[in-house]
Amino acid sequence: MTKFDEATQAIRLDETTYDVCLDPGYVVGTRLNGGYLMAALLRAAVDASPYDHPVSTSVQFLRAPVTGPARVILEPLKSGRTAAMTRATLVQGDTAYLEALITTATLDGAPAVWAGEPPAMPSPEDCLWLPDPKPESNMTLNARMELRFDPPTIGWLTGAPTGRPESRAYFRLSEPQDPDPYVLAMAVDVLPPVVFSAGHRGWAPTVELTWHLRALPAPGWLTLIGSGRLIRDGWFDEDVEVWDSAGNLVAQSRQMARLGRG
Repeated sequence: MTKFDEATQAIRLDETTYDVCLDPGYVVGTRLNGGYLMAALLRAAVDASPYDHPVSTSVQFLRAPVTGPARVILEPLKSGRTAAMTRATLVQGDTAYLEALITTATLDGAPAVWAGEPPAMPSPEDCLWLPDPKPESNMTLNARMELRFDPPTIGWLTGAPTGRPESRAYFRLSEPQDPDPYVLAMAVDVLPPVVFSAGHRGWAPTVELTWHLRALPAPGWLTLIGSGRLIRDGWFDEDVEVWDSAGNLVAQSRQMARLGRG
């Protein structure tokens, strides 16, 4: 079992209740990464489902949980011949922190009937890393993953943002592990907020995130393409496409987030 598998495992207590332990290795500043939290929820939902894959997930981030023990409470909503729908709630004590609607189904790996072209990117060797965070910043997530950025999209580091909400990078876990749907759940939420490239900075908390599993990913680097359409009234949207090493679109997401201050 890899560190990521262990950190996201859900232990069944009964048909609708699972124990999880939220790992301090997935923290950004003072908060756990939202994609990591989604992966833990999805482990429970898929384990309880007659189907193998989380094909659609919509999560409301009610408040930020802390590291340590937590519980996932499932409410089956419908189970049909091709899909099942479940409500999943992450709780600590008597308080709900995440509320999700999850649709599970089984993807058979059939080739796409139609697919667009993967986006153009420099090779991973021609991409850049972000500087290592200072120890006091408590960015433990950085040690769990590798991100290599298309250089223009991290111009904000040197005071030269592109002026457009965008972020593009290659992603993989730092330990050897082929990507799977749970890794994809984290992948859709690991880019720096796309508003950094539009000239904004500061913490940008996700309020709602919906993502779709479109195919099971091939081994190797994942390519993350992030963009936004509107920044207004203290809110922004962020779309992310995830492409695998074989050029397949494997995940799509959209989130609504608050504009950071800083």
